[in-house]
Amino acid sequence: AFLGSEVRRARERRDPTMSQADLAALIPCHPTVVSKVECAELEPTEAFAAGCDRAFPEMGGFFLQFLDHFQQWTDAGVIPPWFRDWVDQEDQAKVIRQWEPLLVPGLSQTPDYARAVLAWQPDDDGAVDGRVAARLERQRIFDRDSPPEVWLLLRASVLSQSADVGGVDVMRGQVDHLRKMAQRPHVTIQIVPDEARANGGLSGAFALASVGASDTVLYLETGVRGLIFRDPTLVERAVYVFEHLRAEALSRSQTIQFLSRTGEKWNA
Repeated sequence: AFLGSEVRRARERRDPTMSQADLAALIPCHPTVVSKVECAELEPTEAFAAGCDRAFPEMGGFFLQFLDHFQQWTDAGVIPPWFRDWVDQEDQAKVIRQWEPLLVPGLSQTPDYARAVLAWQPDDDGAVDGRVAARLERQRIFDRDSPPEVWLLLRASVLSQSADVGGVDVMRGQVDHLRKMAQRPHVTIQIVPDEARANGGLSGAFALASVGASDTVLYLETGVRGLIFRDPTLVERAVYVFEHLRAEALSRSQTIQFLSRTGEKWNA
């Protein structure tokens, strides 16, 4: 899905009037192939990626490089099969809502924080590097022409001194990164105080990715693996829990002030 969206962006950036058929003639391939790749209905081949690199030389061979890296990450188990669906949902989503009571979520992690979180597993021939790269690659959704609206609810203890992930320097950088993210127009970060009343969110992290008004997918985090649900009843329940958590959260401006104060504590 990500590569398909990049093909579309490159085509429209080159010339707003450039059609899928025009690009197909340059690759070359059938116009329906371009259409299906851009809509994430077809996995791009090496030949297709190479054709895109020829069509858009200004991108410095991006398409074939990305396809190669993605395949390496998949072969190395960097992107587990059960997680690929969620990555696609993130890439297509117009709205993402996420609650995290234990860790800063992947879409908001700095490289150092991500490495500290992922390095608990034994490094297998540089697999940690691949996992970190794949996690950071997901953050490119913020650079889209029309980035998703992101609502992030974060429990205060995730950023406290007792939650030291990777050391003082890593936490300091992570808090500062969140403070800057919180000031983006399409990103809303809200802190849920630790003393907030008991709620359904205490059972674990979850996220909701909405492509349309009636097309929302639920992702539940567990200690073993993530689980993806499309059942409307479960999605509705998750939305209910999220809204109640948000009712307990600090406002957007209060959260930015909280992040500034927390950053000062990590600087002390």
